[in-house]
Amino acid sequence: MDAALPSPQVAADAHVAWLISEGWNLPRPEALLRALAERLVADGFPLYRVRLTIRILHPQVMGKSYTWTRGEDEVTVFAAPHAILQSEQYLNSPLAAIYDGAGGIRRRLDLDDAPLDYPILVDLKEAGATDYIALPFHFSDGSTHVVTLTSDRPGGFTTDELSALSRVLDVLARLLEVHAMKFMARSLLDTYLGRHSGDRVLRGLVKRGDGEDIHAVIWFCDLRESTPLADSMPRGDFLALLNQFFECMAGAVMDHGGEVLRFIGDAVLAIFPIEAPSVPKPMHCPLHRDACATALAAARDAMARVDALNTARRDNGDRPIGFGIALHLGDVTYGNIGTENRLEFSVIGPAANAAARLESMCKVLDRPLLFSADFVHALAEDCQSLGQHSLRGVAVPQEIFTLAS
Repeated sequence: MDAALPSPQVAADAHVAWLISEGWNLPRPEALLRALAERLVADGFPLYRVRLTIRILHPQVMGKSYTWTRGEDEVTVFAAPHAILQSEQYLNSPLAAIYDGAGGIRRRLDLDDAPLDYPILVDLKEAGATDYIALPFHFSDGSTHVVTLTSDRPGGFTTDELSALSRVLDVLARLLEVHAMKFMARSLLDTYLGRHSGDRVLRGLVKRGDGEDIHAVIWFCDLRESTPLADSMPRGDFLALLNQFFECMAGAVMDHGGEVLRFIGDAVLAIFPIEAPSVPKPMHCPLHRDACATALAAARDAMARVDALNTARRDNGDRPIGFGIALHLGDVTYGNIGTENRLEFSVIGPAANAAARLESMCKVLDRPLLFSADFVHALAEDCQSLGQHSLRGVAVPQEIFTLAS
């Protein structure tokens, strides 16, 4: 150890103090890992690579890994899908052993008889690594996560260095737990409420009646003949079909920046918010035109996805599915409704009702896609009028449009 450098234990005290006084304020785990690893290297710890793997509660991913490598500008972040738990990559890794209960794994890669019993060890040895350690670290809820430490110094880590690093990692785990909780709260709100709604809840709109008036394109769609389909199919098959339909519809909405608010049986309510007030002539407002054009692009995307799904269904001997999509432009109240103990974030108001009533006309008029006059007036595209029609619950007959033939 260079005489100018502090002992590992003294350095550990300084790094623990830094984590508590400054490190907690870094906004993301990757920033925290990079800053800490660089500080440790500056104090003589022979770190070549550090990887943190944190399991999280998320519908799409089982966890996230953060990898710092000395000399690289950025920390690499990898979101691991749930399917990775069945992959050879995971099953033949030290992570699987740690999650299965191993108290720690160490391999001295600079020794001639070092067992290279995990594929990652071969890669690290070829890169010049001399020592590899995988350790569990725990959150306050008892969940297990993994940190791996790699050195490229001849002889690897000393006992004093590992003892000092253990103290630092204990404190780091407390900060990582906070980051993980924030990420899970955000991702679950985004998944179950939607990105815009989740953001509003995090900003404090949590009480019944909390909300705001917004201007938006309102999307309403549903699956045709869902009751006969449900009656003719096993429940598991019908659930799979519903999810395929929602992937076509809601997937297109989200891919085009819209917000899915509710799945109502076999229907989807969504919005494309407009960050501008209601105006007398929306056709003159670029924000209104853009929102309508985006919603129409999403509808075309959704119809193309259903076409592809129906092609696959025909190939399998199944009958194709039908659907209806309605697009309307109007003012809605966007906020919390329900009981004091069970709320949902949604939109209410005459415009939302009109969108649902308009969609019901898809079957009557035998058209998969209908627009209100308000939507068409803001859309910079020619549409075909289908005439005036009475909508249930709407006092005045409404002109209804569809795509120009």
